[in-house]
Amino acid sequence: MSPTAFDKPTLLQRIVPLFRGFDLLLLALVLVLMGIGLVAMYSSGYDFGHRFADHARNLLLALGILFVVAQVPPQKLMALAAPVYVLAVALLVAVALFGITKKGAQRWVNLGLVIQPSEFMKIAMPLMLAWWFQRREGQLRALDFAVAALLLAVPVALIMKQPDLGTALLVLAAGVSVIFFAGLPWKLVLPPLILGVAGIAALVWFEPSLCADGVNWPLLRDYQQQRVCTLLDPARDPLGKGFHIIQGMIAIGSGGLWGKGFMSGTQTHLEFIPERTTDFIFAAFSEEFGLVGNLVLIACFLLLVWRGLAIAAGATTLFARLMAAAISVIFFAYAFVNMGMVSGILPVVGVPLPFISYGGTAAVTLGVALGVLLSIARAARQEPEGLPAPL
Repeated sequence: MSPTAFDKPTLLQRIVPLFRGFDLLLLALVLVLMGIGLVAMYSSGYDFGHRFADHARNLLLALGILFVVAQVPPQKLMALAAPVYVLAVALLVAVALFGITKKGAQRWVNLGLVIQPSEFMKIAMPLMLAWWFQRREGQLRALDFAVAALLLAVPVALIMKQPDLGTALLVLAAGVSVIFFAGLPWKLVLPPLILGVAGIAALVWFEPSLCADGVNWPLLRDYQQQRVCTLLDPARDPLGKGFHIIQGMIAIGSGGLWGKGFMSGTQTHLEFIPERTTDFIFAAFSEEFGLVGNLVLIACFLLLVWRGLAIAAGATTLFARLMAAAISVIFFAYAFVNMGMVSGILPVVGVPLPFISYGGTAAVTLGVALGVLLSIARAARQEPEGLPAPL
């Protein structure tokens, strides 16, 4: 036998290095959330066509994308930042010019394959801003923050025009988090924060007059104004615009401590919960698994966010730190906004619950985001190995 036959690596020896340096805790949390998502989808969507099978396919696709992106070093991801951002903005402009309209919203474009470009901006935006601040590291000025704000404002405005308030809020959260973690002074953070709190308080206090018939709010479309007013008082239109919120709260409350049991939710299976496999799947999950199930789900999301921030703290470059922190904020925003709108503390804005709600584009986006996070974690763990040996 030839001696070289012993030197040929086995299939296992070739595969193992691809997983070396993976953050196992983060990966375990993702798998647990996907498992919860499959259970919730089977119960709420087993009689809803092929929703369960399609959801399982989407999660497998997200895992595959996660694995591929995790193999790309952060330095190469940084090189892709500007081209990806420019392409995403160009696609948003294409949507504005000749996009496809569904249910009154112009959010899609046909490129041989119908896609929703605003979803890709959730990753392109923090990539671009992290690249920008990496280039300006050590010499940040007020003008640099102004340029970053402009880079953020353009896509947010294009997404708002579609209109898609939910995606615009997520892109805004991702961008603002990068700008904040890059070192935005508190004197610039506190005034809009105080103004926002004061505005919310005034909105709640003057709700009867602001939401009266015939009153139009500037900057918001009529349906967006109605969503805010319905949030403040769902009983104003219980069989119309307030139906979603009321039924969601009933389902959550009826679950009690332990829930009604797997596939035993009456609100869910009697179809009182609208969009029970997408935006309102948290209500269906709450009804069947109760407060205990909710606490487990919330704990998984909080641990995932904590792990992401820990990876950000251990990253070796400013670009990697900003990207990891932004991805952590994205997951927090996804979960907080979805649970908040279903439970009646936030307006209904159409934000899915990561890995739980049905949706292929969202699954792909989340897979890319977690792949970037794993890539940053791998780079930080492998950094000492790449340092030159001391002389």
